[in-house]
Amino acid sequence: MTPASPKPNKTKDPNPGIPIYGCEHIQRLLTKSQDVTTNTIQHYKMLLRVIFDNTPIIPQTSKSVDKRPVTSLIPNYLCLQCPTTTTAKDRLKHGKLKAHMFYVDSRSGGLFCQMCDDFVWDPTLEELRLRKIGTGSFSSRKRKRDEPFTDPAKDDTAYMSINTTAAPCRATGLRGIFNMGSTCFMSVILQSFVHNPLLRNFYLRDGHQVGQCTQDNCLSCGMDELFQAFYSEETTASYVASKMLSDSWLCQQAAFSELAGYDEHDAHEYFQFLAEELHRTNRQERHASPTGTNASNVSHLTSNCDCIVHQTFYGKFQSTLTCQNCGVVTTSVEPFLDLSLAIDSIAKRQGNNNGESSHDWSQPLTLQRCLDVEYMQPERCEYSCRSCDSPQEARKQLSIKNLPNVLCIQFKRFEHHKSLRTSAKIHLKVQFPLQLNMLPYTNRARTQDTSENFELARSCTYDLLSVVVHVGKLNSGHYISYSRVGNQWFKFDDHKVTMASESHVLGAEAFLLFYIIRSLAEFMRSPVQTITRDAGSVVCWLWAAPEGLQSHRAVKAASSESAPLSHG
Repeated sequence: MTPASPKPNKTKDPNPGIPIYGCEHIQRLLTKSQDVTTNTIQHYKMLLRVIFDNTPIIPQTSKSVDKRPVTSLIPNYLCLQCPTTTTAKDRLKHGKLKAHMFYVDSRSGGLFCQMCDDFVWDPTLEELRLRKIGTGSFSSRKRKRDEPFTDPAKDDTAYMSINTTAAPCRATGLRGIFNMGSTCFMSVILQSFVHNPLLRNFYLRDGHQVGQCTQDNCLSCGMDELFQAFYSEETTASYVASKMLSDSWLCQQAAFSELAGYDEHDAHEYFQFLAEELHRTNRQERHASPTGTNASNVSHLTSNCDCIVHQTFYGKFQSTLTCQNCGVVTTSVEPFLDLSLAIDSIAKRQGNNNGESSHDWSQPLTLQRCLDVEYMQPERCEYSCRSCDSPQEARKQLSIKNLPNVLCIQFKRFEHHKSLRTSAKIHLKVQFPLQLNMLPYTNRARTQDTSENFELARSCTYDLLSVVVHVGKLNSGHYISYSRVGNQWFKFDDHKVTMASESHVLGAEAFLLFYIIRSLAEFMRSPVQTITRDAGSVVCWLWAAPEGLQSHRAVKAASSESAPLSHG
């Protein structure tokens, strides 16, 4: 220290042995008497055991002040001073009636002080909460002698997992979407996108720069607004997707101009339209998009596209043609956005040679059987062989070269007879699983022994993510959807959101299925990075796709079918 140096300020250390409390109100409760302190801590432990019991999300059920049962999709409050469970609305009434001021959040276990009107951090109670989340026990774990060092990467992940608490509504995105006049076809696709973790993380980490976007009627800006509303606003009130609807109407793609108006539309068609638009507004190579192009002839989708849509939904087919005359093999690769299964013709292909179905219509088809018929059974066709220089009969085998990260499967339930000028809906039940193994339908399964390659099988295993259902008749139908949030299923019927069981989901007459690759689904549940936006802190995930799963070079494949009608 030089003579001119200012004298350093000395700070006194806190007196040892003096406890710290979350607020003055919880301090008064915990210092009232030894019995009150002991009972409060024991009651808090009991509440934590109930909250963190490792079961799926359960209905947040409570009783109102007048003893009526109330079920909510948002967390309830468990009184710390008595065995009462109440809603946020009735919490004030209970406090005035019983003079109880401390509550525990039914999802996070956080302590809420009604006098502070906020959650408070109490060191003693918070330590119990973190122990329960981290180890499942309230006892502190001492390091064993044979483990003097630990893996810092694992420690960091475990620490962040324990200490990361998302706000209830932001963590789930459970909101309905109002029907604005036969718009249920749009609502179900938006719900499936909202609960798609790849799309969610893309938009919550500013994947689309809204402030710098200069495009008119940009649907990607509308999606960004949608994700912010679903994951950053602490409300479960239904959402009005007016921007998504108006931008869909004003879209420049002539192939989808019929979406304008309040007529009935096809949810599968809207899925293709929205995927095309999100590609157009998010692709890295900003080439001018030609107008008036048909959906089946979109050449401007560049082969090296790295946009979020291609990384999420696109895969590649491999078609192998073998000339039955000379044996020459011709292989071609085509991209696909979804797998469309003609369930009626598949059922008939199981019948006799004259095309009449011998399928027992009382017994449902299975998704695996449909895939077997489509991708494991070769078919004969006519083609012009270059080697023979003449038309020849060929053996065609279709397989999947690259699997997408999110696999969309469509059951063709709507057929149009041009000669009769009639349309009909196919009410054929198709059973589908919660877990789907796609390895048998890949070209790798045909070129190498995969029976003991468990890692390869795991990389081709999917978990069911969302289901879109068309109920009713062709001209007077309605769309609903199911989506999985954590381990719990929810049903979305326009503005109504209700919990659903696995049996209800698997028993639905599915129209669209969305499966997510299991390795990705498991990884996405572990937060590794927190990013702050204007709307608050949100948890997002970083992920590197396994080799062969991303389809950056995919191009949109054509798909034509009579559109199902929905009256919303």
